[in-house]
Amino acid sequence: MDTVLQVFNENLIMIYLLLFTIILGFEVISKVPTVLHTPLMSGANAVSGVVIIGAIILIRQAHSDDYLTLGLGFLGIVLGMVNVVGGFAVTDRMLEMFKKKK
Repeated sequence: MDTVLQVFNENLIMIYLLLFTIILGFEVISKVPTVLHTPLMSGANAVSGVVIIGAIILIRQAHSDDYLTLGLGFLGIVLGMVNVVGGFAVTDRMLEMFKKKK
């Protein structure tokens, strides 16, 4: 229990930053009209690309016995890739709707 409190106290600013970005992201996304949501998916792909790069850097700098960091990095890569692939699939489907039919 003391180790958890020590980690919490050492990373207090990062925890506050994480909570702030979650709340800010939710507020920004909830204000986007439904009509604009699909075209903005391509912009979200770029943000997810940055998350993937950050997770790769996190994994590269982690020690081999630091399972929490390795697990969070892996989770960041997996969730970022799901978002990128899903975003491109949705964007491709949207663009197919505007092509002329044969």
